[in-house]
Amino acid sequence: MPPRPRKPLSLTTEQARRIWLHAQRLDTREPFGSGPAAAHAAIEHLGYVQIDTINVIERCHHHILYARIPGYRRSDLAHLQSVEKSVFEYWTHALAYVATRDIRYFLPEMKAHREEPKRWSAVGAREETRKLLRRIRRDGALTIRDIEEELIEKAHLWASKKPSKGLLERAFYDGELAIAARAGMLKTYELFDRHFQWEKKPTPASERQITAYKLDRALRSQGLVSLGSVCHLDAPSKKVVAELVAARVRRKELVPVAVEGAGKTQHWAAPAMLEPISEPDATLIHILSPFDPLAIQRKRAKLFFDYGHVFEAYLPKEKRLYGYFGLPVLAGDRVVAVLDLKTDRAAGKLLMQQWTWLDGHETPELKRAIEDELQRFERFQLGQGEIEPVVEETTTKMPA
Repeated sequence: MPPRPRKPLSLTTEQARRIWLHAQRLDTREPFGSGPAAAHAAIEHLGYVQIDTINVIERCHHHILYARIPGYRRSDLAHLQSVEKSVFEYWTHALAYVATRDIRYFLPEMKAHREEPKRWSAVGAREETRKLLRRIRRDGALTIRDIEEELIEKAHLWASKKPSKGLLERAFYDGELAIAARAGMLKTYELFDRHFQWEKKPTPASERQITAYKLDRALRSQGLVSLGSVCHLDAPSKKVVAELVAARVRRKELVPVAVEGAGKTQHWAAPAMLEPISEPDATLIHILSPFDPLAIQRKRAKLFFDYGHVFEAYLPKEKRLYGYFGLPVLAGDRVVAVLDLKTDRAAGKLLMQQWTWLDGHETPELKRAIEDELQRFERFQLGQGEIEPVVEETTTKMPA
């Protein structure tokens, strides 16, 4: 007879929440240390750090690292990308920074991208890209601003008026170009192999190895995983990930877990992650990016925190509850408020557009702790030393 399925271990949402926070390294102030080495360690641990264009406040890739590295500097990430070349940019569930040690898991996707001829119709003929690659090989790395050409109408909001942008991006996703440097959202493109200067180019991972990589990445950074959390915006991978999970459960490498309130959604964890975790300091405050790994998976955040972040930047103003660019505030192991902030870089001020307390969390002590953190957050936003904080707040109370 086949062995009986293991009975899941029951966890309260509080226990599950603490496991996730510990895996995200948000339960201590300085889990990775400081300097470029800390940024590298954080990216390796998290698996990837999302990049986004919105800069109402500092862009999310810097913000996500700052939340875990109090002394983080933007130059640390630039050093990793352009000098050490220990991180690279590629697509995960979005464009992201990934540790270069993991590049072999992305090489098959680059190859598949090159071999999909239908994609070329949107960006021009293959010969046009060959000309661009020859130019880079001859003249060196370039940005889109280095290319002079006749402008065209944008095809959509995020498109460029320069036809060559599509060619550069296509060659990037094909693995022919790497992003060698980034100044804001201006990217410098270099030939892939010339950028990394491999002594020996990594061997592309097999499909089985890629599946194991995705599962291990999630287990490391989430602690407690479901199929949905491992395969975020990657539904085609669910079948093979489920098969690998089942095999690891049979080998007792993973433990089935039933999370309070999760219904039929199954979770799993490595046995070591189920050891008791102490309660986080309630005065430890993190002002999170809406693209932070703790916020981006909304259903998971709703289950674990009873708060599912709503990104309202694209909603009409009258339909917003938390503001244009609401940032969840984590106090200990609770999301207690949402702050809609804006950096006025010309005036050197961090503006509070709206402060929304989530139901039941407002206290004078917590407010003081958040205001203290806002002063530090403002200095990070402005990239300056100690300055006088500016708080122009509208306070409302909203349910979670």
